[in-house]
Amino acid sequence: MTGTTRSSAEIDPRRKRILFRCWHRGIREMDLVLGSFADAEIETLDEAELDELERIMAEEDNDLVKWVTGEKPVPDAFRDGLFPRIAAYRPDFSPLFKDDRA
Repeated sequence: MTGTTRSSAEIDPRRKRILFRCWHRGIREMDLVLGSFADAEIETLDEAELDELERIMAEEDNDLVKWVTGEKPVPDAFRDGLFPRIAAYRPDFSPLFKDDRA
């Protein structure tokens, strides 16, 4: 099951493939981290950022989780650029907690 809230119908095949892979990682925590980031940012990433995202996605999920949570230091290769943006991204969950009684 995917958690995506966006349609991929209007995006090019590479972005569509990356979006799908971000939501189907194997570890649900990374689905949420990468998938939520991709939902919000996939259309605005340039080609170099897409390349970098694919390099990040090639890393093991267990390592990614530890880097995002701070359990392990982020490798030098990922300290700058896109990874800090991914690690800092916080999705807007407010639609999930909307109070319909108001």
